[in-house]
Amino acid sequence: MNNDNITVILVEPQGPINIGSVCRVMMNFGFNNLRLVNPCKEYKSEQARKMALSAQNMLVEASIFNTLADALADCHIAFGTTRRFGKYRKNFLTPEPAGKAISAIDESMRCALVFGREDNGLTSDELALCQHFVTIPTDDGFPSMNISHAIGILLYEINKAIQNKQSENRAIATKAPANIESIEQMYSHIRRALSDIEFLDPQNPDHLLRTFRHIFGKAGLTERDVRIIRGLMSKIEWVNSYRNQSVEI
Repeated sequence: MNNDNITVILVEPQGPINIGSVCRVMMNFGFNNLRLVNPCKEYKSEQARKMALSAQNMLVEASIFNTLADALADCHIAFGTTRRFGKYRKNFLTPEPAGKAISAIDESMRCALVFGREDNGLTSDELALCQHFVTIPTDDGFPSMNISHAIGILLYEINKAIQNKQSENRAIATKAPANIESIEQMYSHIRRALSDIEFLDPQNPDHLLRTFRHIFGKAGLTERDVRIIRGLMSKIEWVNSYRNQSVEI
């Protein structure tokens, strides 16, 4: 999953300031797909634009829908947010595991994060359109959160999980095992460079080279490892060549 495949949906948002704040926090974490279901008439007011700051384009370009079902029509999976529990509201995810679950969704799918009204949240019928529920644990003395704050917490966890996933994928890519051809080319390079500086016995250069084969064979070299080792051999060759030129002069 990547940020571009995630859509934030606000159902009947009532305050233009809150909508502007949502745009701002979405941009903070790299999200830009906003949909509004029956927003208040003032959702593009000056107050909203001031709160949105640099995210005003997101506010102006937000898609408007009459029903949540319409807003979800092209989405493949939806996470509905709620702070109320009941018979049909079970198996909740908190933000961190929700972020990890969303980051693992295939990039070919569009994911929706659905947030309800500031005062009453989402109805049971609206939550029924969602496959997963997310709740943010808060203090019992004051459980209700500002919608932009709640969205900020969830988007932070999602973005963090996506970034971690991408870092893991990059790490895996750099660990691609070197093929036999590149490894043999590396050994030939080692043999040539170390022979030039008389590190290897000219009568039996392969004797010590077998030790290198044993060491590197156990290490399980990657293509990156091979490039680094060959870079070292090239540096040895350059230094040796420079030294020989200096002696001749």
